[in-house]
Amino acid sequence: MAHERNPSRPDSHGHDHHGHDHAHHGHDHHDHGQNHEHDHGHGKPAKSGHDHGHSHHGHDHGHGHHHHVPTNFGARFLLAAALNGLFIIAEIVYGFKANSLALLADAGHNFSDAIGLLLAWGAWALAKAAPRPTFTYGYRGASIMAALLNALLLLIAIGGIVFEALERFTHLQAVQGTTVMWVAAVGIVVNGATAWLFASGQGDLNIKAAFTHLAADAVVSAGVVVSGLVMTWTGWLWLDPTLSLVVSGVIVWGTWGLLRDSGRLALQGVPSGIDYAGVKAHLSQLDGVDGVHDLHIWGMSTTEVAMTVHLLMPGGHPGDAFLHDLQTAMEDRFSIHHVTVQIELGNGPAPCEQAPDSVV
Repeated sequence: MAHERNPSRPDSHGHDHHGHDHAHHGHDHHDHGQNHEHDHGHGKPAKSGHDHGHSHHGHDHGHGHHHHVPTNFGARFLLAAALNGLFIIAEIVYGFKANSLALLADAGHNFSDAIGLLLAWGAWALAKAAPRPTFTYGYRGASIMAALLNALLLLIAIGGIVFEALERFTHLQAVQGTTVMWVAAVGIVVNGATAWLFASGQGDLNIKAAFTHLAADAVVSAGVVVSGLVMTWTGWLWLDPTLSLVVSGVIVWGTWGLLRDSGRLALQGVPSGIDYAGVKAHLSQLDGVDGVHDLHIWGMSTTEVAMTVHLLMPGGHPGDAFLHDLQTAMEDRFSIHHVTVQIELGNGPAPCEQAPDSVV
Protein backbone atom coordinates (compact mmCIF):
# COMPACT_ATOMS: atom_id res chain seq x y z
CA MET A 1 0.00 0.00 0.00
CA ALA A 2 1.14 3.54 -0.62
CA HIS A 3 0.79 6.06 2.21
CA GLU A 4 0.85 9.83 2.07
CA ARG A 5 3.67 11.45 3.92
CA ASN A 6 3.23 14.15 6.48
CA PRO A 7 3.27 17.37 4.42
CA SER A 8 5.03 19.23 7.17
CA ARG A 9 8.07 16.98 7.05
CA PRO A 10 10.61 18.23 4.50
CA ASP A 11 13.09 15.99 2.78
CA SER A 12 16.80 16.58 2.36
CA HIS A 13 16.20 18.81 -0.65
CA GLY A 14 13.93 21.18 1.17
CA HIS A 15 10.64 20.26 -0.52
CA ASP A 16 7.69 18.30 0.65
CA HIS A 17 7.03 14.68 -0.24
CA HIS A 18 3.37 13.75 -0.21
CA GLY A 19 3.38 10.32 -1.68
CA HIS A 20 5.96 7.77 -2.79
CA ASP A 21 5.21 4.59 -4.67
CA HIS A 22 7.68 1.82 -5.46
CA ALA A 23 6.50 -0.97 -7.72
CA HIS A 24 8.94 -3.87 -8.02
CA HIS A 25 8.34 -6.50 -10.67
CA GLY A 26 9.82 -9.60 -12.17
CA HIS A 27 11.69 -10.68 -9.04
CA ASP A 28 11.26 -11.38 -5.36
CA HIS A 29 12.91 -9.28 -2.68
CA HIS A 30 14.02 -10.74 0.62
CA ASP A 31 15.57 -9.56 3.84
CA HIS A 32 14.44 -5.95 3.46
CA GLY A 33 13.97 -4.67 6.92
CA GLN A 34 15.38 -1.20 6.48
CA ASN A 35 13.59 1.87 7.80
CA HIS A 36 12.89 4.45 5.08
CA GLU A 37 12.13 8.12 5.14
CA HIS A 38 9.30 7.52 2.67
CA ASP A 39 6.62 4.96 2.09
CA HIS A 40 6.39 2.52 -0.78
CA GLY A 41 3.39 1.25 -2.60
CA HIS A 42 3.45 -1.81 -4.80
CA GLY A 43 1.80 -1.66 -8.13
CA LYS A 44 -0.28 -4.73 -7.21
CA PRO A 45 -1.98 -5.65 -3.95
CA ALA A 46 0.33 -7.43 -1.55
CA LYS A 47 -0.48 -10.96 -0.49
CA SER A 48 -0.37 -9.92 3.13
CA GLY A 49 -1.15 -6.60 4.72
CA HIS A 50 1.64 -4.33 5.92
CA ASP A 51 1.81 -0.86 7.37
CA HIS A 52 5.48 -0.02 6.98
CA GLY A 53 7.48 1.15 4.06
CA HIS A 54 9.39 -1.79 2.63
CA SER A 55 8.00 -5.26 3.16
CA HIS A 56 8.23 -7.20 -0.11
CA HIS A 57 6.40 -10.31 -1.11
CA GLY A 58 6.54 -12.39 -4.27
CA HIS A 59 4.15 -11.13 -6.92
CA ASP A 60 2.48 -13.17 -9.62
CA HIS A 61 2.11 -11.26 -12.88
CA GLY A 62 0.03 -12.45 -15.75
CA HIS A 63 1.72 -10.27 -18.33
CA GLY A 64 4.21 -12.79 -19.73
CA HIS A 65 7.05 -10.27 -19.96
CA HIS A 66 9.96 -11.01 -22.22
CA HIS A 67 12.44 -10.53 -19.39
CA HIS A 68 11.34 -13.79 -17.77
CA VAL A 69 13.96 -16.07 -19.29
CA PRO A 70 14.35 -19.82 -18.71
CA THR A 71 16.12 -20.80 -15.51
CA ASN A 72 18.59 -23.16 -17.20
CA PHE A 73 20.65 -20.60 -19.11
CA GLY A 74 23.47 -21.07 -16.62
CA ALA A 75 24.01 -24.62 -17.82
CA ARG A 76 23.71 -23.46 -21.44
CA PHE A 77 26.46 -20.87 -20.95
CA LEU A 78 28.82 -23.49 -19.54
CA LEU A 79 27.99 -26.05 -22.25
CA ALA A 80 28.50 -23.49 -25.01
CA ALA A 81 31.83 -22.38 -23.50
CA ALA A 82 33.04 -25.99 -23.21
CA LEU A 83 32.12 -26.85 -26.83
CA ASN A 84 33.75 -23.67 -28.08
CA GLY A 85 36.87 -24.43 -26.04
CA LEU A 86 37.26 -27.83 -27.71
CA PHE A 87 36.70 -26.33 -31.15
CA ILE A 88 39.26 -23.56 -30.48
CA ILE A 89 41.91 -26.20 -29.78
CA ALA A 90 41.04 -27.96 -33.04
CA GLU A 91 41.21 -24.69 -35.01
CA ILE A 92 44.61 -23.78 -33.58
CA VAL A 93 46.09 -27.23 -34.29
CA TYR A 94 44.73 -27.50 -37.83
CA GLY A 95 45.18 -23.77 -38.53
CA PHE A 96 48.95 -24.15 -38.11
CA LYS A 97 48.90 -27.47 -39.98
CA ALA A 98 47.02 -25.98 -42.94
CA ASN A 99 48.84 -22.62 -42.67
CA SER A 100 45.45 -20.87 -42.75
CA LEU A 101 45.13 -17.37 -41.35
CA ALA A 102 41.36 -17.65 -41.65
CA LEU A 103 41.31 -20.63 -39.25
CA LEU A 104 43.74 -19.04 -36.80
CA ALA A 105 41.84 -15.76 -36.90
CA ASP A 106 38.58 -17.59 -36.27
CA ALA A 107 40.24 -19.41 -33.36
CA GLY A 108 41.13 -16.04 -31.82
CA HIS A 109 37.61 -14.82 -32.44
CA ASN A 110 36.15 -17.95 -30.84
CA PHE A 111 38.49 -17.57 -27.87
CA SER A 112 37.12 -14.09 -27.21
CA ASP A 113 33.62 -15.49 -27.48
CA ALA A 114 34.40 -18.29 -25.01
CA ILE A 115 35.63 -15.68 -22.54
CA GLY A 116 32.50 -13.66 -23.29
CA LEU A 117 30.31 -16.68 -22.58
CA LEU A 118 31.98 -17.18 -19.21
CA LEU A 119 31.48 -13.48 -18.44
CA ALA A 120 27.85 -13.73 -19.47
CA TRP A 121 27.38 -16.82 -17.31
CA GLY A 122 28.91 -15.06 -14.31
CA ALA A 123 26.69 -12.03 -14.87
CA TRP A 124 23.61 -14.23 -15.29
CA ALA A 125 24.37 -15.93 -11.98
CA LEU A 126 25.10 -12.64 -10.19
CA ALA A 127 21.88 -11.07 -11.45
CA LYS A 128 19.90 -13.68 -9.50
CA ALA A 129 21.45 -12.64 -6.17
CA ALA A 130 19.11 -11.06 -3.65
CA PRO A 131 19.41 -7.34 -2.90
CA ARG A 132 21.31 -6.31 0.22
CA PRO A 133 21.95 -3.07 2.11
CA THR A 134 25.16 -2.35 0.19
CA PHE A 135 23.71 -3.37 -3.22
CA THR A 136 20.03 -2.49 -3.08
CA TYR A 137 19.47 -3.64 -6.68
CA GLY A 138 21.47 -6.82 -6.08
CA TYR A 139 24.01 -7.44 -8.84
CA ARG A 140 21.65 -6.94 -11.76
CA GLY A 141 24.03 -4.38 -13.28
CA ALA A 142 26.58 -7.16 -13.82
CA SER A 143 24.62 -8.24 -16.90
CA ILE A 144 25.14 -4.78 -18.42
CA MET A 145 28.87 -4.89 -17.71
CA ALA A 146 29.14 -8.37 -19.25
CA ALA A 147 27.33 -7.31 -22.43
CA LEU A 148 29.61 -4.27 -22.78
CA LEU A 149 32.77 -6.31 -22.17
CA ASN A 150 31.52 -8.89 -24.67
CA ALA A 151 31.24 -6.27 -27.37
CA LEU A 152 34.64 -4.75 -26.56
CA LEU A 153 36.36 -8.15 -26.51
CA LEU A 154 34.93 -9.00 -29.90
CA LEU A 155 36.11 -5.72 -31.41
CA ILE A 156 39.60 -6.20 -29.95
CA ALA A 157 39.77 -9.71 -31.43
CA ILE A 158 38.65 -8.36 -34.81
CA GLY A 159 41.40 -5.73 -34.65
CA GLY A 160 43.99 -8.49 -34.30
CA ILE A 161 42.51 -10.38 -37.22
CA VAL A 162 42.58 -7.33 -39.49
CA PHE A 163 46.19 -6.55 -38.59
CA GLU A 164 47.32 -10.11 -39.33
CA ALA A 165 45.35 -10.22 -42.59
CA LEU A 166 47.02 -7.04 -43.85
CA GLU A 167 50.41 -8.52 -42.95
CA ARG A 168 49.57 -11.71 -44.84
CA PHE A 169 48.92 -9.77 -48.08
CA THR A 170 52.62 -8.88 -48.23
CA HIS A 171 53.67 -12.51 -47.73
CA LEU A 172 51.18 -14.76 -49.49
CA GLN A 173 51.48 -18.38 -48.38
CA ALA A 174 50.09 -21.69 -49.55
CA VAL A 175 47.04 -22.96 -47.67
CA GLN A 176 45.68 -26.52 -47.40
CA GLY A 177 42.18 -25.77 -48.60
CA THR A 178 40.74 -29.23 -47.90
CA THR A 179 41.78 -29.18 -44.23
CA VAL A 180 40.39 -25.68 -43.87
CA MET A 181 37.04 -26.78 -45.29
CA TRP A 182 36.60 -29.76 -42.95
CA VAL A 183 37.54 -27.85 -39.82
CA ALA A 184 35.30 -24.93 -40.74
CA ALA A 185 32.43 -27.34 -41.47
CA VAL A 186 32.72 -28.64 -37.92
CA GLY A 187 32.62 -25.01 -36.80
CA ILE A 188 29.28 -24.47 -38.52
CA VAL A 189 27.80 -27.35 -36.53
CA VAL A 190 29.34 -26.35 -33.19
CA ASN A 191 28.53 -22.65 -33.43
CA GLY A 192 25.11 -23.19 -34.93
CA ALA A 193 24.14 -25.66 -32.20
CA THR A 194 25.41 -23.46 -29.36
CA ALA A 195 23.72 -20.36 -30.84
CA TRP A 196 20.45 -22.29 -30.84
CA LEU A 197 20.81 -22.75 -27.07
CA PHE A 198 20.30 -19.00 -26.63
CA ALA A 199 17.76 -18.36 -29.38
CA SER A 200 14.88 -18.12 -26.88
CA GLY A 201 16.49 -15.41 -24.73
CA GLN A 202 16.56 -12.46 -27.13
CA GLY A 203 14.78 -10.20 -24.64
CA ASP A 204 17.91 -10.18 -22.46
CA LEU A 205 20.77 -8.14 -23.94
CA ASN A 206 23.31 -10.33 -22.16
CA ILE A 207 21.89 -13.52 -23.69
CA LYS A 208 21.37 -11.77 -27.01
CA ALA A 209 25.09 -10.95 -26.98
CA ALA A 210 25.94 -14.64 -26.60
CA PHE A 211 23.53 -15.59 -29.39
CA THR A 212 24.87 -12.86 -31.70
CA HIS A 213 28.46 -13.94 -31.23
CA LEU A 214 27.76 -17.63 -31.75
CA ALA A 215 25.58 -17.00 -34.80
CA ALA A 216 28.33 -14.76 -36.22
CA ASP A 217 30.82 -17.58 -35.63
CA ALA A 218 28.62 -19.94 -37.66
CA VAL A 219 28.58 -17.41 -40.52
CA VAL A 220 32.36 -17.04 -40.27
CA SER A 221 32.80 -20.82 -40.46
CA ALA A 222 30.56 -20.98 -43.53
CA GLY A 223 32.69 -18.29 -45.17
CA VAL A 224 35.86 -20.23 -44.37
CA VAL A 225 34.38 -23.36 -45.99
CA VAL A 226 33.71 -21.41 -49.18
CA SER A 227 37.20 -19.92 -49.03
CA GLY A 228 38.81 -23.35 -48.70
CA LEU A 229 36.77 -24.69 -51.60
CA VAL A 230 37.65 -21.80 -53.92
CA MET A 231 41.35 -21.92 -52.97
CA THR A 232 41.42 -25.65 -53.71
CA TRP A 233 39.97 -25.06 -57.17
CA THR A 234 41.82 -21.89 -58.13
CA GLY A 235 44.97 -21.69 -56.01
CA TRP A 236 44.21 -18.03 -55.15
CA LEU A 237 46.40 -17.48 -52.09
CA TRP A 238 45.12 -13.95 -51.54
CA LEU A 239 41.64 -15.29 -50.82
CA ASP A 240 42.52 -16.42 -47.29
CA PRO A 241 43.45 -12.96 -45.92
CA THR A 242 40.75 -11.31 -48.03
CA LEU A 243 38.10 -13.50 -46.46
CA SER A 244 39.47 -12.62 -43.03
CA LEU A 245 38.91 -8.92 -43.76
CA VAL A 246 35.41 -9.47 -45.16
CA VAL A 247 34.38 -11.58 -42.18
CA SER A 248 35.84 -9.00 -39.79
CA GLY A 249 33.74 -6.27 -41.40
CA VAL A 250 30.58 -8.37 -41.11
CA ILE A 251 31.22 -9.07 -37.43
CA VAL A 252 31.93 -5.42 -36.64
CA TRP A 253 28.71 -4.42 -38.39
CA GLY A 254 26.74 -6.93 -36.31
CA THR A 255 28.51 -6.03 -33.06
CA TRP A 256 28.07 -2.27 -33.29
CA GLY A 257 24.44 -2.41 -32.16
CA LEU A 258 25.39 -4.51 -29.13
CA LEU A 259 28.15 -2.07 -28.21
CA ARG A 260 25.80 0.89 -28.60
CA ASP A 261 23.00 -0.64 -26.50
CA SER A 262 25.25 -1.96 -23.74
CA GLY A 263 27.16 1.32 -23.60
CA ARG A 264 23.91 3.23 -23.26
CA LEU A 265 22.79 1.00 -20.38
CA ALA A 266 26.18 1.30 -18.69
CA LEU A 267 25.78 5.10 -18.74
CA GLN A 268 22.24 4.79 -17.32
CA GLY A 269 20.73 6.05 -20.54
CA VAL A 270 17.14 5.40 -21.57
CA PRO A 271 17.12 1.79 -22.87
CA SER A 272 16.69 1.28 -26.58
CA GLY A 273 13.02 0.87 -27.45
CA ILE A 274 11.73 2.99 -24.55
CA ASP A 275 9.88 6.12 -25.76
CA TYR A 276 10.87 8.78 -23.20
CA ALA A 277 8.67 11.47 -24.79
CA GLY A 278 5.77 9.02 -24.96
CA VAL A 279 6.12 8.16 -21.27
CA LYS A 280 6.16 11.84 -20.28
CA ALA A 281 3.15 12.61 -22.47
CA HIS A 282 1.20 9.71 -20.97
CA LEU A 283 1.95 10.88 -17.43
CA SER A 284 1.02 14.48 -18.28
CA GLN A 285 -2.42 13.40 -19.51
CA LEU A 286 -3.39 11.51 -16.36
CA ASP A 287 -6.36 12.89 -14.42
CA GLY A 288 -5.31 15.33 -11.74
CA VAL A 289 -1.73 15.74 -13.00
CA ASP A 290 -0.73 19.39 -13.57
CA GLY A 291 2.98 18.81 -14.08
CA VAL A 292 5.63 16.14 -14.62
CA HIS A 293 9.29 16.59 -13.72
CA ASP A 294 12.40 14.75 -12.57
CA LEU A 295 11.54 11.86 -14.92
CA HIS A 296 14.36 9.33 -15.15
CA ILE A 297 14.32 6.01 -17.02
CA TRP A 298 17.23 3.59 -16.96
CA GLY A 299 18.11 -0.09 -17.06
CA MET A 300 18.71 -1.86 -13.74
CA SER A 301 19.91 -4.83 -15.79
CA THR A 302 19.76 -6.00 -19.39
CA THR A 303 16.13 -7.05 -18.83
CA GLU A 304 14.65 -4.75 -16.18
CA VAL A 305 13.84 -1.07 -16.68
CA ALA A 306 13.33 1.38 -13.81
CA MET A 307 11.65 4.78 -13.69
CA THR A 308 11.32 7.58 -11.13
CA VAL A 309 9.12 10.65 -11.55
CA HIS A 310 7.59 13.56 -9.64
CA LEU A 311 3.90 14.28 -10.37
CA LEU A 312 2.37 17.62 -9.40
CA MET A 313 -1.23 16.96 -8.26
CA PRO A 314 -2.76 20.00 -6.52
CA GLY A 315 -5.99 18.11 -5.87
CA GLY A 316 -4.27 15.84 -3.36
CA HIS A 317 -2.86 12.34 -3.22
CA PRO A 318 -4.85 10.22 -5.71
CA GLY A 319 -4.76 6.96 -3.72
CA ASP A 320 -3.55 3.44 -4.34
CA ALA A 321 -5.87 2.75 -7.29
CA PHE A 322 -4.23 5.57 -9.26
CA LEU A 323 -0.76 4.24 -8.45
CA HIS A 324 -1.78 0.70 -9.41
CA ASP A 325 -3.18 1.82 -12.77
CA LEU A 326 -0.10 3.97 -13.43
CA GLN A 327 2.29 1.11 -12.75
CA THR A 328 0.26 -1.29 -14.91
CA ALA A 329 0.26 1.19 -17.80
CA MET A 330 4.02 1.71 -17.53
CA GLU A 331 4.61 -2.02 -17.59
CA ASP A 332 2.15 -2.96 -20.33
CA ARG A 333 2.62 0.02 -22.65
CA PHE A 334 6.27 0.91 -22.12
CA SER A 335 7.90 -2.25 -20.62
CA ILE A 336 8.98 -0.34 -17.50
CA HIS A 337 8.94 -2.79 -14.62
CA HIS A 338 10.11 -0.89 -11.55
CA VAL A 339 8.24 2.39 -11.00
CA THR A 340 8.76 4.98 -8.27
CA VAL A 341 6.33 7.90 -8.11
CA GLN A 342 6.52 10.99 -5.89
CA ILE A 343 3.31 12.98 -5.53
CA GLU A 344 3.62 16.72 -4.88
CA LEU A 345 0.73 19.06 -4.03
CA GLY A 346 2.59 22.23 -4.96
CA ASN A 347 1.56 24.14 -1.83
CA GLY A 348 4.92 24.12 -0.05
CA PRO A 349 7.02 27.18 0.76
CA ALA A 350 9.22 26.60 -2.32
CA PRO A 351 8.97 24.71 -5.62
CA CYS A 352 10.59 21.29 -6.01
CA GLU A 353 14.32 21.67 -6.47
CA GLN A 354 14.30 18.88 -9.07
CA ALA A 355 11.68 20.59 -11.25
CA PRO A 356 14.07 22.14 -13.81
CA ASP A 357 15.05 19.71 -16.60
CA SER A 358 18.70 20.65 -16.09
CA VAL A 359 18.66 19.26 -12.53
CA VAL A 360 19.22 15.55 -11.88
